Amino acid sequence: MHDDNSGQAAHATLPPTCKPYRSTPVFTEVTVPPRLLRSHRTAPATWALIHVLEGRLLYRVLEPPSERLLDPAAAPGLVEPRVPHEVTLLGPVRFQVVFHRLAEAEGEDMVAAAATRPEG
Repeated sequence: MHDDNSGQAAHATLPPTCKPYRSTPVFTEVTVPPRLLRSHRTAPATWALIHVLEGRLLYRVLEPPSERLLDPAAAPGLVEPRVPHEVTLLGPVRFQVVFHRLAEAEGEDMVAAAATRPEG
């Protein structure tokens, strides 16, 4: 296991117009959903930041392969849209995931929602 500073896990950046829209509860080694420990992806146009509050975890991007050790002193792990990834817990840990999307996508969602609302 190592901190690979050459891959996507290390060099991705959140687009400047991204805004947070949802966060998970704080997970621990006991409460983490099993799906986070195996390959999964975010929704289209959805980024995520993995914030480690206590302990350590390994954030692994599967395509192209790279990994990064996350702890409270490290910058959050950035998950890009539709990129397969997983985390490995390295002992007791507390972490939270905050989901982001482009501000323009929020506006499009509101327009789509308004268009499907029944008239009253």
